[in-house]
Amino acid sequence: MKKVLNLLLAVTIVGLGYICYRSIMGPIEFEEERDFREKAIIARLIDIRTAQVEYRNILKIGYADNLDTLIEFVKTSQMPVILKEGELDDKQLERGLTEKKAMEIINKAKKTNNWKEVEKEGLMGFRRDTSWIALLDTIFPKGYAIDSLAYVPFGNGARFEVETSVDTTKAGGPQYLFEARTPYEVYLTGVNDQELKNLIADMKKMDRYCGLKVGDVNMPNNNAGNWE
Repeated sequence: MKKVLNLLLAVTIVGLGYICYRSIMGPIEFEEERDFREKAIIARLIDIRTAQVEYRNILKIGYADNLDTLIEFVKTSQMPVILKEGELDDKQLERGLTEKKAMEIINKAKKTNNWKEVEKEGLMGFRRDTSWIALLDTIFPKGYAIDSLAYVPFGNGARFEVETSVDTTKAGGPQYLFEARTPYEVYLTGVNDQELKNLIADMKKMDRYCGLKVGDVNMPNNNAGNWE
């Protein structure tokens, strides 16, 4: 009987020790895994922001309200690249010569094969040529898997949520806003469900979004991420 009690006591001590160990290591392991996963998600959100900014700048409209549209835009769009040779000096600028006027003079000479005015204005070494390159190769590394842009890393196929809005309350015209986000449940469920519940409860107490997001559709924030 004594041996049985001693065995039960030993098992109990081991069990309590394991519980104490897990109570210490559980939160630490959860935070380590959360940090690992969120680094990949933040990188993807930054890429979405980069693409959205180009969408807004090139098309001169609001942001894309869904990621399929944004991805197709990046795949098919081109950006102008201007090759510059020569600069206008102070005397040329004082005469009212601008880069636009200089190119008009040069283009006229090309059509007429009369270069006297170009020589007179001192533009023989002046050149402004525009070429076009794929937007995808410009804003992302070569070989970038653009179709992955919509998907949350560690999200088991889940896609980022995207929302857009227009702020008309500011002076100077409408201000376009966008937000891309994913909640904690998408990429942290199964890691440590109790720690996940604790994290969500803490964020709600602070009235903060329970997940990662970039931009804000409720107020301008310069497209910042909530981790910045």
